[in-house]
Amino acid sequence: MMGSRMVPEYRWLKPVIQWVRQLLLQGIAPEKIALTIALGIVLGVTPVLGATMLLCTVAAMALGLNLPAIQLVNGVAYPLQFLLLIPFYRLGAWMFGADASTISLDGVALLIRAGVGHAITTLWVVTMHALVAWLALGAVTSAILYAALVPMVRLLWKRVQPSMSSQYGS
Repeated sequence: MMGSRMVPEYRWLKPVIQWVRQLLLQGIAPEKIALTIALGIVLGVTPVLGATMLLCTVAAMALGLNLPAIQLVNGVAYPLQFLLLIPFYRLGAWMFGADASTISLDGVALLIRAGVGHAITTLWVVTMHALVAWLALGAVTSAILYAALVPMVRLLWKRVQPSMSSQYGS
């Protein structure tokens, strides 16, 4: 028997909660933390390899977000970028009615054998189509993530506030 406890344990969530708690203790507003996490995830899955760190830096500077925090979220989201790369390429090809046959390792190898210049041009177009697909989904995903995260971070904020006031002698 697994015990009387019906709620599954999420041990992986404990360090995340501690990290958010530390940000709250630094005085960062719950809404900024939620936005940092949402944008860190969405920008972290951009279908342009090598662009996520720059995008996160620009977002943090433009929106007054915590730069190390958004880069940490970006780093955690990094494996998702690879998992979503082909789906974004295929969605972009579908959106533009383009040929999706080059969207595989074999397809890329054939392109390169046909000519490096042609391969670069074709992959550039495929990447731009994927970027448009990512932009369309990213806007919606950012809004959904932000809306879901704000109440959770506010709840944690309410739990952190008493420890903050005792910490500062209030």
